[in-house]
Amino acid sequence: MMRCRRAIAVTSCVLFALAWPGWNSGQNNSGQRPAPASARNSTTDLQIQSSVLRIEFDRNLHTRVVASFNSTPKPLTPFSASETVSGIGRTWRDFTLTSAHRETASDAFGTGERLSLTGKSGDLRKNISVTIYADFPSLAIFDVEYTNDGGIPLTIRGWSNHQYSLTSLSTARSPAFWSYQSGSYEKRPDWVLPLRAGFRQENYLGMNASDYGGGTPIVDVWRKDVGLAVGDVEPGPQLLSLPVSMPDARHARVAVRSTRDRTLEPGESFHTLHTFVSVHQGDYFRTLAEYRRLMMRQGFQMASAPDSAFGPIWCAWGYGRSVQLKQVYDTLPTVKKMGFSWVTLDDGWQNNYGDWAVDPKKFPHGDADMKALVDRIHAEGFKAQLWWSPLSAVPDSQLLKEHPDFLLLNRDGSKRKISWWNSFYLCPADRAVVEYHKALVRKILGEWGFDGLKLDGQHMNAVPACYNPAHHHKRPEDAMEALPEFFREIYETARSVKPDALVEFCPCGTAYSFFTMPHFNMSVASDPESSFQIRSKGKTLKALMGDNVPYFGDHVELSDGAIDFASTVGVGGVVGTQFVLPNLVKKRSKSDLTPERQKIFEKWLHIYKDKMLSRGEYLGDLYDIGFDRPEAHVIRKSGEMFYAFFARHWSGPIELRGLQNRTYHIVDYVNNKDLGSVHGPKATIPVRFNQHLLIEAQPE
Repeated sequence: MMRCRRAIAVTSCVLFALAWPGWNSGQNNSGQRPAPASARNSTTDLQIQSSVLRIEFDRNLHTRVVASFNSTPKPLTPFSASETVSGIGRTWRDFTLTSAHRETASDAFGTGERLSLTGKSGDLRKNISVTIYADFPSLAIFDVEYTNDGGIPLTIRGWSNHQYSLTSLSTARSPAFWSYQSGSYEKRPDWVLPLRAGFRQENYLGMNASDYGGGTPIVDVWRKDVGLAVGDVEPGPQLLSLPVSMPDARHARVAVRSTRDRTLEPGESFHTLHTFVSVHQGDYFRTLAEYRRLMMRQGFQMASAPDSAFGPIWCAWGYGRSVQLKQVYDTLPTVKKMGFSWVTLDDGWQNNYGDWAVDPKKFPHGDADMKALVDRIHAEGFKAQLWWSPLSAVPDSQLLKEHPDFLLLNRDGSKRKISWWNSFYLCPADRAVVEYHKALVRKILGEWGFDGLKLDGQHMNAVPACYNPAHHHKRPEDAMEALPEFFREIYETARSVKPDALVEFCPCGTAYSFFTMPHFNMSVASDPESSFQIRSKGKTLKALMGDNVPYFGDHVELSDGAIDFASTVGVGGVVGTQFVLPNLVKKRSKSDLTPERQKIFEKWLHIYKDKMLSRGEYLGDLYDIGFDRPEAHVIRKSGEMFYAFFARHWSGPIELRGLQNRTYHIVDYVNNKDLGSVHGPKATIPVRFNQHLLIEAQPE
């Protein structure tokens, strides 16, 4: 993956031209050409706008955000001190305007207009520039600089950008707001959720527990009519918070914050990160899709997946860590009969976390037994995948006895714990650690013959700062910043050994870091705690990664009722299971493949392989996952539209959005029911269903 810092070229405002349709910065609200500068209302010089977004400043450099969808300006926030800096016992909020100018900008993001303003607050000078690009009219990027113009040092305790408060609609019923939250927490909360009075979540992108942290640097809050998102566009992970709160029944608040301490010497300046605010209609999907498109301009490209990656998956995890080879061998005929494509050997094959040698009790002939297992899987017509948890090592591993210098150490010199496996972190910024993991990849795929890796662990989403003196880091944060590059090397090594290797990334309930996304070719619902999490995570990951990287809905046993294939199929996910044969286990569980469940599995596998909606285009902006009822998702494939509706109970009309101006034949393809014909582009049909309804709109 290439990464490029923005090389910004600017031209004097005298040369600025209105070069694209819908750009309004040279017009007033009436659409007329502006009056000469001497006669113009001075407030017009303190705003920047596109066809859908306007940022307005007052003379204290306070801002408000105005959305202009359907040519109707709608202030989303009141004027407020949205960009501030904090010191000891005070916060600088008001900066008296001293100058303003415009210029055209051309950089990695494209061509746009930039408004730059300067203000003073005592000895602190603030320079703020706001850029809106022609290719991204719904989004404004802020660059804020603070300079100490005084004669004594200033202690800075942090800064905040985009501190906005949204007011609910006067007619809004509860919930007034829905939100997308990007923090990672040990409780594994929903990423998409309604806001309630009293809610607050910090969304700190550093560590929120010993081994939980990281995320994508965006939060989004929306009403039924319009939404607002804030975040940063830096090309790597940053130690930021993106707090979202609802202090009372009428208001929701967002911000981007840093609490890094620094001393600003006389004449010295510092920049905040490049942050953004965007507006949208519908839910958060458009924000995330635009963010992905914006980051692609900086060199981010998602990985490519082999055709085999879209095959349904059976995983041996149902047998647990005590899995025996006989259980796997004896289950393969059923796996084959039911039509699965992949067999995954999960946690329990290894001697320990860290050494990653085969367990001699299960593989008495060592590597030869592992190769024999892979050969058998291939002989049955499957692809073989191996579970693995990089960057973890148990205290008594041979690896740590021989290489204690591999460890990531806390500030006090203690080892950092990975809770789930009672292991310790290894440092991804240490070159020897990287090479050790690359050698393991070559062994798993090259010597043992596996076709794919299942990378697993909540600790993979972020790492803490490393203070190990043996690593000679320039800064402790080197470890955090190196994590995406660590996974890039794993991914590239895997593809060098097997060009069609599948690399699945499962960060165990954490909110995924965008910066690792280019370095794997299968995302996963990652231990979902409900069917809604399967669907909302699918929507999120398809927005951030696109349609070419398969999304695995994880084992169906983790869904509502342990049988909800519809949620995965409906959002265009790959289906999978961890079923076990009851005669091969001692205890009953929801993973038991009873005759009744086997019939259900076979039905859904047939549906999945017949429709292959995982190869379609997910149209995430057609329905609002928060406010539209019933909840709806749409896949377009080969000219047909596939709708998935979800509700506990529903009786009434449903709207089929996204149709062309033609007639469609509507079929409930799960129950083989003909639902008649409709004519687009707008159509509704009356339906009644429990839990889900999956229908196909076939052009006539």
